[in-house]
Amino acid sequence: MQNESEKSALARKGEELASLHLSEKGFLVLERNVRIGHGELDIVAKDGDMFVFVEVKTRESAFLTDPVHLVPVSKQKQMIRLADRYLKIRDIFAPARFDIVIVVHNRQYTRIEHTQDAFYPMSV
Repeated sequence: MQNESEKSALARKGEELASLHLSEKGFLVLERNVRIGHGELDIVAKDGDMFVFVEVKTRESAFLTDPVHLVPVSKQKQMIRLADRYLKIRDIFAPARFDIVIVVHNRQYTRIEHTQDAFYPMSV
């Protein structure tokens, strides 16, 4: 079982790998670990004119599950509120979407799964 510092190190590594993955796909990574009030957005990026708010989930072992099940409705609602505040604070009027990046990283391999439009503001 991992202690908190090992979990934090794995989460940071996952966010780093997710950022690199997004950059390689042509995204412009604007910010990481954006704190707004009591919440945090893992990654804010741009895909063309679209602002993309990315939740990163990092694990050491592979598992079969729908990525949206890793981000409960309560977290989706929080991300939607934080994204809205992020855009308003910066006076940005642009389309936005919510993606999930799952990173499986261990000594044997690294696998990254990116789900675009993982959830929608109207669906939560």
